[in-house]
Amino acid sequence: MSKWPKVALGDVAEIVSGGTPKSEVPDYWDGTIPWVTPKDLSGLRGAMIDETPRTITEEGLAKSSAAVLPAGSVLFSSRAPIGHVAINAVPMATNQGFKSFVPKAGVVDAKYLYHWLRANRTYLESLGNGATFKEVSKATVSRIEVPLPPVPQQKRIAAILDHADTLRAKRREAIARLDELTQSIFIDMFGDPSSNSRGLPAMPLRDVVVEGDKINYGVVQPGPDVAVGVRLVRAGDIGDGRVDLRHLRLVSNEVDNKHRRSRLQGDEILISCVGSIGAVALATPELKGCNIARAVARVRVGEDMRREYIAACLSAPGTQRYFTKELRTVAQPTLNIKQIEEAQVIVPTLREQDQFVSRVKEVDRIRSVVLASLVAMDKLFASLQSRAFRGEL
Repeated sequence: MSKWPKVALGDVAEIVSGGTPKSEVPDYWDGTIPWVTPKDLSGLRGAMIDETPRTITEEGLAKSSAAVLPAGSVLFSSRAPIGHVAINAVPMATNQGFKSFVPKAGVVDAKYLYHWLRANRTYLESLGNGATFKEVSKATVSRIEVPLPPVPQQKRIAAILDHADTLRAKRREAIARLDELTQSIFIDMFGDPSSNSRGLPAMPLRDVVVEGDKINYGVVQPGPDVAVGVRLVRAGDIGDGRVDLRHLRLVSNEVDNKHRRSRLQGDEILISCVGSIGAVALATPELKGCNIARAVARVRVGEDMRREYIAACLSAPGTQRYFTKELRTVAQPTLNIKQIEEAQVIVPTLREQDQFVSRVKEVDRIRSVVLASLVAMDKLFASLQSRAFRGEL
C-alpha cells in the first residue's frame, strides 16, 4: 500500500474529451492543428508525440467537440482500446476516443501521471462499460484515485522509470533491426520476388505445398472463453515472424473435434488474413495440436523446399504489396485463399535455400539473446513500477 495520500484525478487535472469534425466537409481537414486518434498512439516509441497523420482546421475545431490541449498534457485513450497513453510535445486535439488530462501546475507532474496510467492499464481497462465496445466515461475517469507524493518526488520517480524504459526501448529497437536483417539477407541473396531480377525459376505458392495437402483457412471461431480446451492461434497472435504464445485463447474440445483439419502439425507457415494482412509466422513443434482461427491460413511446403525460405519470400516487400493490393472486402478487408495460392515465389536451388536458412539461424540466435535480456528488463521494470507507486524507491 502506498504511503502517500490518494487524490482523485478530477482534483489534480482538467479532464478534456475530444471530438471529430465531419469527415465529408473538406474545410474542416488538413489544417494546422494536429489531431490524434488512439491508433496514432499504438506504435508510439516513447512518451512524447509531436506530430499526427491527420490535422484539422480552426473551422473544424470550432464545428466539433474537439479541444486543443496545451503541450505537456497527458493523452489517455478511453476506448478502442482503453489505456494508450502519451504526452503531447506541441498543442494538439484528439478524437472522441480520449479523456485527456491537463495537469495542475505544481500539483501533479505529467510524466509521473503518464507512468502511473501505464502501470495501471489492466485496472483502467476494467473500468470500461458498453455493449458495442468498452469505454471509460469522463465521470469515471475523474474519480480514479492516484497516489500523490510531493512534486519533487514525482519527478524523481518519473526520471527513474524513464531511464529504465529507455533501456527497454533500445532492446526492442535492436530486435526490430535484427528482424529487418533477415529480410535484407533475403533481398541480397535473391532479390524481390515481385520483380525476380535474378531470373530465378518462379511458381505460384500452391505448387510448393506438400503433396496431398492444400492451403486452407482455420475454421474455428474463437467463441466464448473456456477454462479447459485446445489452444487457438488467431491473426492477432502473429507478428514479427513468430506466434506470440503469451495470450493464446482456448476453444472447447468439442469445437476442436469438429474442425480437425485446422489443427497444426507444428511445421506450417501461418499467414494472417485480416488485421495485419499478410503477416507471416512459422509454427513451432510446441504448437502441434493447436487449432487456428478462421482469419489464419496454414501452408505446409514439400520436402524439396525450406519453409524458412518460403516464409521470407512471402514476407518480402513485393509479396506484401501483392497481398494488400488484391484484398477482397466483405465486412473487413480479407486475404482469401485463392490470392495466397497465386502468390509468386521464386525458387533457388536447395543449396542456396540452405545457405539462407543458415544465415537466418545465426540472426535468430542473436535475437534470442537480446530477447531474453528484454524479458528480464520487462520484469525489472514491472517491479520498479510497483515499488515506485508504493513509495519504496
